[in-house]
Amino acid sequence: MDAALERTGFDRSRLIFWSVAALTTLLVIGPIAPIAMQAFLSKPLYDASAALTAGNFGRLVTEAGIGEIALNTVIFVVVSTIFAQVFGALAAIVIGRTNLPGKGWLGEILVWPLFVSHLVIAFGWLTMYGPSGYVTLAVRSWTGVTPWDLYSLSGMGVVAGLSQAPLAYLMCLGAVSKADAQLEAAARSVGAGPFRALWSVTVPMMRPALIYSTVLNFVVAIEMLSIPLLFGAPNKIETITSFLYDKGINAAVQPDYGIVGAAALILLAIVALLVWLQGRLMVGSNRFVTVRGKASRPALLDLGRWRWIVFAAVFAYVFFTIVLVFAGTLMRASVSFLTPLVPFWTLLTTKNFDLILQTPNYMRSIGNSVLISLIGGVIGTALVAIITLVSRRSEFKGARPLEYIALFPRSLPGIIAGLGFFYAVIWVPGLDAIRGTIWILILAFMVRYIPVGFGTIAPALAQIGDELDRGARISGADWWTTVTRIIAPLLKPALFSTFALLFIHFFKEYVTAVFLFQPGSEIIGTTMLQLWAQGDNGPVSALATIQVVITAIFVLVARRVLGAKIYG
Repeated sequence: MDAALERTGFDRSRLIFWSVAALTTLLVIGPIAPIAMQAFLSKPLYDASAALTAGNFGRLVTEAGIGEIALNTVIFVVVSTIFAQVFGALAAIVIGRTNLPGKGWLGEILVWPLFVSHLVIAFGWLTMYGPSGYVTLAVRSWTGVTPWDLYSLSGMGVVAGLSQAPLAYLMCLGAVSKADAQLEAAARSVGAGPFRALWSVTVPMMRPALIYSTVLNFVVAIEMLSIPLLFGAPNKIETITSFLYDKGINAAVQPDYGIVGAAALILLAIVALLVWLQGRLMVGSNRFVTVRGKASRPALLDLGRWRWIVFAAVFAYVFFTIVLVFAGTLMRASVSFLTPLVPFWTLLTTKNFDLILQTPNYMRSIGNSVLISLIGGVIGTALVAIITLVSRRSEFKGARPLEYIALFPRSLPGIIAGLGFFYAVIWVPGLDAIRGTIWILILAFMVRYIPVGFGTIAPALAQIGDELDRGARISGADWWTTVTRIIAPLLKPALFSTFALLFIHFFKEYVTAVFLFQPGSEIIGTTMLQLWAQGDNGPVSALATIQVVITAIFVLVARRVLGAKIYG
């Protein structure tokens, strides 16, 4: 077959390169172009009488309360990023570099918030620490005061920060685990205590991880919708995402597409600027490399008499911010109402789960979420694999630009991606066929998470020596034969891990879907938002519990059966 193609002069490798580059560009630019167009149109994209105008930006800056919304967004993002970085980095240091008791199981629990959506976590916090939450009422009955207020900007920021701390933890953990212990030993030899050695030696070496995770958490906070929506709405506190949600989804009469497009374009520009800044700050990070060719055995820092005190602090953090939050969701789903004044076991009921399991719409949302995650995970893994191979393992002249385009969705917030695909399906002829189906959700989710898959496959590909490619090419194989018969089989573990990561991200995604779903294509997250709007907290918690259970089963199967490396 290969020989026959060669005799005809047909170069299928070049055809594949250009096809992959064209498809990737179309997928990434596709949802951005309609947003840019809408921002400069006087009427909706689908209206043939729409004219070019810059008036949308003028209306946006003069919109009532827009200044307060911008200030709220800045405060919310800064507070959440600070809390995420401080708690995440501290957890990484004590678990990765010290002899903390129980750090194995504490580390496992610490990453669990990453596997579920912010919506599930927000409901858990609301159930336990909201104004009528279980823990809040208990503390109030004991002390007579309410020590916190989650319906405030600072409260929202703290919840968002603690929800994102696992991301900072995971990134910093990789940095501290590989740090050269000889540097800390040198500090200890000149009289530095364990905490001084950590502060003066270990923390500075974490700078690249801190910069990367800081920008990432900053971006995640900007695009976060669930916490501003659930905690901000009662006190009319709006951020940019809840503003876009209200203008685009909850509009009383008709969505104001012009203002939404202008706000989305500005938000996209800000996030793109942050991602660019992240790259600039990471320049020169090679000077923090401590793992060299010379072998060294990582040594843990002895906490001495502080060992159990630090354990108590980490355990308290894990218990109150993760275990109780998940437990609150399960408890609320299993009772008719939740209050510390009545033992919860006397209120046990299955009616919330019965309602979910007996309502076709709710069951369809669960089925759609699983289908989207499975189908999207498989197709997404194949797409990301071929993009990575072309950009990193081919002689394609456009390999470098292809990689930049593939990684651009890092700066594409979920709500903007959803809005862009929404505009695209009503603007581009032919795309209306997939409007309101799960296929538009699969497409949007895949584009959004291309960088996640790329970041999983690219490091594994770098570990495969290119002499294998050269040997195959010398033997007469073309690029496609080489990558499919030699490279791809060696990439199997990374491909399984990519599938597992995409499944988890697709299964918990909801922000991208809020503009795209219609009756028949609901997913768990959008159904939870609808139930929350109706005030049905019991069924919301039941649906959240089902999402957590399915995720836990998948992670277990992915690790044990597929051997997937979910993190680390």
